[in-house]
Formats: sequence, structure tokens, C-alpha cells
Amino acid sequence: MSEKKYELIVIGGGPAGLAAAHSAWENGLRSILIVERDKYLGGILNQCIHNGFGLHHFKEELSGPEYADRFIKLVNETGIEVMTDTMVLNVTPEHEVYVSNTDGVSVLRAQSVVLAMGCRERTRDSVGIAGTRPAGVYTAGSAQLYMNILGYSVGRKVVVRGTGDIGLIMARRMKLEGAEVLACIGASDHPDGLARNVNQCLVDYDIPLLLRHTITEIRGKDRVEQVVAMEVDEHRNVIPGTEKTFDCDTLLLSIGLIPENELSKKAGIPLDRRTSGAVVYENNETLVPGIFACGNVLHVHDLVDFVTEESIRAGKSAAEYVLGGGDAVGGSDGAAGGGAADGAASGGAGGTADGGAGRDADEPPLEITNGDNVKYTVPMMARLSALEKTLEIFFRVTKVFGEGSRVVVTQGDKKVASFKRPYMINSKMEKIKIPVKLLEGVDPADGPLVVRAEEGGAAHA
Repeated sequence: MSEKKYELIVIGGGPAGLAAAHSAWENGLRSILIVERDKYLGGILNQCIHNGFGLHHFKEELSGPEYADRFIKLVNETGIEVMTDTMVLNVTPEHEVYVSNTDGVSVLRAQSVVLAMGCRERTRDSVGIAGTRPAGVYTAGSAQLYMNILGYSVGRKVVVRGTGDIGLIMARRMKLEGAEVLACIGASDHPDGLARNVNQCLVDYDIPLLLRHTITEIRGKDRVEQVVAMEVDEHRNVIPGTEKTFDCDTLLLSIGLIPENELSKKAGIPLDRRTSGAVVYENNETLVPGIFACGNVLHVHDLVDFVTEESIRAGKSAAEYVLGGGDAVGGSDGAAGGGAADGAASGGAGGTADGGAGRDADEPPLEITNGDNVKYTVPMMARLSALEKTLEIFFRVTKVFGEGSRVVVTQGDKKVASFKRPYMINSKMEKIKIPVKLLEGVDPADGPLVVRAEEGGAAHA
């Protein structure tokens, strides 16, 4: 097997990998490789032909391919090496990356690695939908690939299960292709996607929205003939006698995403049970020194602009790690927020960071965890000496909060910070920035930093 050495290897050529690689180049690295299993760079954006991308990062509205093209051009203007149509087989804690392509199997070595593999879709089996196994059942992403890349129509009478952004956008896409969309069905008492997508995809196209329902059965022999939906209670248990039958030939499933962390596990990286992504410090470094994670492989994002922001930080941190001789300097303005780690993953919390992306190997990191009404936080740990201006924490709430609500950060009985919020919804990622000045009295030995959400008014449905 051939071997080649790099300062940085980025695994994944989607929006996260592209932004991380370019950021590392901008911060001084000159031996960078992007490894992508598809034939083209761009990742999932290549099949997202709808607009709405780039409003935050580029301050203009772009389609998915246009957004990807901006970063592909930036990468092409550098000396970053790109290896497409290449599968990564393994990553070791020593930064060895095993790849396979038409040239055979190679072992690549790097001083640092950025994981940017994105995520995969949940399937029918994930939610246990009963019934037969006919043709015509697709994940929303698969249908998007068939339609937007390969040019195939996937159905004429369609039911969509899931009211997240992907489900809403695909409901509209099917309508634009001439299909009849019978309903967009969700188990929550409110749509799970962004409000703009609800209006632009459902309301503007007269697509029925059926909330507090779920698909319980698929019927059909060779092709889907019917799907059965039933009402659910507040615990999402089906209510007998509420069956609704839809005569259709296609069911699109948009029922969630899972970070693609098989390679992370092979590298011995502890994962967080809430995000299904890696446990990371404030600068996106995992608990394996020199390996960083960003984008949807770390936690599922709503907007690609936020993926870019996070990935720029990861690329910068990787550059600092390499240029610092193996100990990243940290010092990024704002860290990606976190939550308590899984039992196996939390061993490092409150202990020492073995060199890694911090300052002093003896500096105990501050653990960051989720409190009442918060599902998770990213990052999960922060080294206070590595912060410059703010500690940035990403999180999701567990329900809908109305006007006057707030996010409160505490350590023990002490309130560290409080942030007012006019509105929060469990399907939308939130973030807070805690000024370093407010963290001056925080000691990691006094326990974790806890982020919780408090009611403050009537919730908006």
C-alpha cells in the first residue's frame, strides 16, 4: 500500500469539508487533502436545487449548487488537493486514514484530521411502520436524488411523512413536477420546519398539513396502494379509531437525520448520546487530540450557513493544532456549544485534556450540559483559557416557547448568564454567546455549566 503525508486531511467534500479545508488554508496550512466518496464536490447541496441558502453567510439567496460552487471555487484557488470517488475505510487515533479508489488501497498520514462526513436519513425501519414492502416508499433525500440529479419522476399521488424542512421542500417539489400531494403528516402539534418553508412550500401550494398524526401502515403488493394515518396523543401513542386512509402510489419519509459517525467510532472518538455526534471542546476538537468534527456529522443543523460558520472554526483550530506543533492554540471567538456526554464519553469531562486543542494539559475543562427543556448542547466541554471573547453554545429546546421566555445558564446555585428569547421551537437550533467576562468566576471544579430554557409567556403553535 502506498503512503502519503499531509498536514491536514478533511474527510468529506460537502459544505462542511469545503469550508474547513479553505479555513485551514487561510490560517497557514499548505498541505491539505479533501477526500470525497462522490465523483463531485458539494455533498448534499448538489441535489438541493431549491433556493434559500446563503442568506446569513453570503447575504444573498442562493440555490444549493450555487452555494457549493462558491466554496468549490475558493478551494480551487488554493493548493488544496482533492481526491474524489474515494472511500475512507478507516481512521486511526494516530491520524492514519485508509482510503480505497481505482488506484487501490492507500494509507494516508496527517498531522490533523477534520471529520465532515455529514449525516444519513432515518428509514421506515427506524419508526417501525407496519405493512407490506411495495415499491414507492422513499426517503425524501432519495426521492430528491432521483428527481433533481437523475431526472426520474418518483410518483403521481404522494403522501409525505414528516414536517421538517426536507419534507416540506419535497412536498413542494412533487407538486411542481405535477404530482398530487395528498398530505404532509407530522406527529407534533406544530410543523417541525422553518416558518418560511411552511408558508412557501405548503400554504402557497395548497398542500394539506395534518398534525398530531403518524403513518401506521403501508398497503400494496407491487406498488404502494394506500397508507393509513392515525392520530397520536401528547406522548405520541396512536389513538384507536382515528384511522385515515389515503389512496396513493408514493410515500416519502422525512423522519430525521443521523450523523454519519462510523469512522469516528473506528478512531476511538467518544460520542454524545444526545447528538449522536462526537464529544467536542470549544474549538471543535474531539477527545482524540488532533481530530476535529464539524457540520452535520457533529450535530444536525437547520441552515448550511451555520454549518459553514462552525466548519470555518474547525479548520482554523486544525491549523492552530498543526502550526502549534501538535497542541492547538484554541482561541477561536466563540465555541460551538455542548451537552453532557454519554457515560462512556464523559470520562474526559472535568478531567484533563491530554494536550489536545487546549492550553495546558493539566487544565481541567469546564463541562457543559443541558438542563430543563434543553435537548443537548454543543460543545460539551470548554477550556476557559482558550476562549478569546465569548463561549458560543448551540442547543435545541424540547418544546415550543412563547414571548418572554429566556435561556438561563447556571453553575450550581449561581446564575452565570441569562438571555431573553421572543420565541423558541424544538425544531430550530438556537445559540447563545456568553462573554468571557461572565465566566471569570466559573471554576470547572464547581461542576458543569447548565443551559436551561424557562417559560415566559404563551407558546405559539
